[in-house]
Amino acid sequence: MDNKPKKPTPSIKQNHGRHQDPVERRKNFEEVATGFTLEDAVTEAARCLNCKNKPCEMACPVNVKVPEFVDLVYKEDLGAAASKIFETSLFPAICGRVCPQEKYCENACVLKEKFGPVSIGRLERFTADYARKNGLITPPACAPDTGFKVACIGSGPTSLAVAAEVRKLGHAVTVFEALHEFGGVLSYGIPTFRLPREVVRSEVETLRKMGVRFLKNVMIGKSITVEELKKDFDVIYIGSGAGLPSPLNVPGEDLVGVYSSNEFLTRINLMEAFKFPATDTPFYIGKKVVVVGGGNTAMDSTRCAMRLGPESVTLLYRRTRAEMPARGEEVENTMEEGVHFEFLTAPVALEGDEKGRLKRVKCVRMELGEPDASGRRKPVEKKGSEFYIEADSLVVAVGQSPNPVIQQTTSGLSVNKWGCIAVDETTGKTALDGVYAGGDVVRGGATVLLAMKDGKAAAQAIHARLMAKK
Repeated sequence: MDNKPKKPTPSIKQNHGRHQDPVERRKNFEEVATGFTLEDAVTEAARCLNCKNKPCEMACPVNVKVPEFVDLVYKEDLGAAASKIFETSLFPAICGRVCPQEKYCENACVLKEKFGPVSIGRLERFTADYARKNGLITPPACAPDTGFKVACIGSGPTSLAVAAEVRKLGHAVTVFEALHEFGGVLSYGIPTFRLPREVVRSEVETLRKMGVRFLKNVMIGKSITVEELKKDFDVIYIGSGAGLPSPLNVPGEDLVGVYSSNEFLTRINLMEAFKFPATDTPFYIGKKVVVVGGGNTAMDSTRCAMRLGPESVTLLYRRTRAEMPARGEEVENTMEEGVHFEFLTAPVALEGDEKGRLKRVKCVRMELGEPDASGRRKPVEKKGSEFYIEADSLVVAVGQSPNPVIQQTTSGLSVNKWGCIAVDETTGKTALDGVYAGGDVVRGGATVLLAMKDGKAAAQAIHARLMAKK
């Protein structure tokens, strides 16, 4: 490429990439972040100083070889750059989009304070997309078959990470998915404007090419139990996620028009209700939508609702913006798209009309008191601050916990008070011999990257167990 920037060029400010115009993107479900061009990627890669102690790589939960792949991007050797990422992570197109890099690799970048960190996430996404579109992805080689068989329950990020790692080590892997589409939360929870479905399907296809077997429409605990699986598999890994919604526990939650975020996002993302009647799944939101919550799921819910064409979408959050657990970029995108934020506000009752349909939300104002167990200041109700917000529909996005089906049908599993499976923090081993677990079914709602980290750690423990048998 002509005029390639010379290294190092740290004085160049960070490139945050291109995005669809906010007015236009809230009318469609196409990807909001349009990504880097090759020129953008090479210029951004030129900013990397190739630090000898590699703080970015050390900060990454799955230890992606950041300086090495970024240098290969700078040299325009995109196939080699993708292969370098694949050495530690088979899902760069996913992680490049949904991983909170600002907390990990980019937070550790030495350029962060003065010039802004190298845009590692965007470079990872660009590399993966370029390699996929140009046929440069080569699945990693797998060791000779060991004769051992591993079952992965769920096809979300933690199970996919286990499947990738144990297959590379030569073990046969079968992934069981309860729904009709693979990817778990990547498919039902994250909207296509953040994570296109072809990206998830491509990453799954890479595992297929490695020899991983995928079975859908199989709910472990109902279709077949863990004990029955153990008759055919040497090791079981439970990565079934956290698909049980948390309620508001206020009067009126049974009114028509009140959704859990799980139901709402599954209807939109997995069942493609936004295409109704071309698809079979309808939706009802009315003219005025309210969403309750402050995490990424709440942002996804408000942004999906906005794209369905209501007059207004309002987000209620009981703390301030500074305490929101959602990624800063997602909050900014949500605000740009016209969602109205009501901070320090909590719903206390949902009121309906004579037909049992949601009509309005009774709210109170809050103020921040002393820190709670999470370290954040606890919201306290202001007396006499009640007010109402008119609403035709409301989405509850205040957290989720593991679906209890596996725990209730598997004797001997140890769980905590939130219904999460208890494991050894280093290996993911459960109280049952030969059964491991990780991701949201252990952590509750967490990030894709931490789920992958759990999977990689468990895969090494599983391999060690199997090799000890051999």
